[in-house]
Amino acid sequence: MNIINNYTAIQDYIKKSYPSKNNIKIISVSKTFNEDKILPLLQNSNIHFGENKVQEAQSKWTSLRKEYPNIKLHMIGKLQTNKVKQAVKVFDYIHSVDNEKLVNALSKTEIDSNKKLSYFIQVNLGNEEQKSGIQKNILDDFFYFCTKEKNLNIIGLMAIPPNDGREKDYFKYLEEANKSLGLEELSMGMSADYKTALEFNSTFLRIGSLIFGERFNK
Repeated sequence: MNIINNYTAIQDYIKKSYPSKNNIKIISVSKTFNEDKILPLLQNSNIHFGENKVQEAQSKWTSLRKEYPNIKLHMIGKLQTNKVKQAVKVFDYIHSVDNEKLVNALSKTEIDSNKKLSYFIQVNLGNEEQKSGIQKNILDDFFYFCTKEKNLNIIGLMAIPPNDGREKDYFKYLEEANKSLGLEELSMGMSADYKTALEFNSTFLRIGSLIFGERFNK
């Protein structure tokens, strides 16, 4: 498997299908993959990488960042409040803001560490108990709390839609909600559905298996 070819194929699809858009970023979801898999992308000047565990990100990226200081790390998994201090230290973007307790911890840690991150609010589009994300009916109030009361830099919404064949409906909803809040970035679309997400103006694609291959340790 050639990781660079896989990445380039996605890049080429975007350029061919959306030639006028230059704001689409591919996050290479490197969770569970080791340095050997990541280095080809780093050496190819790729900068956006996604992890879903704070401890793994710390151990994997601390040394790599010294050699590749332009890296932008994305926390795409659920963030526990007790991991916030470490997360703020290692990540540049957090895609999974979904409750007030977490927002309070992030806001305090930003102040204490004098570091500002970029955030996405995760929305639970299908009201699925097994998935994180705030409910749609409190999105406006939660956005106000994050931005006006706690001064977080919310740049967009994020979602993992239910796997029920209605992804276009979910992506359309999230696109419209994003627009109604005046947000410019949109984190939606993974290996199986990124082409559909692009139809609804996603700007951050979270792609793992299409780039790195299937995971054996999820």
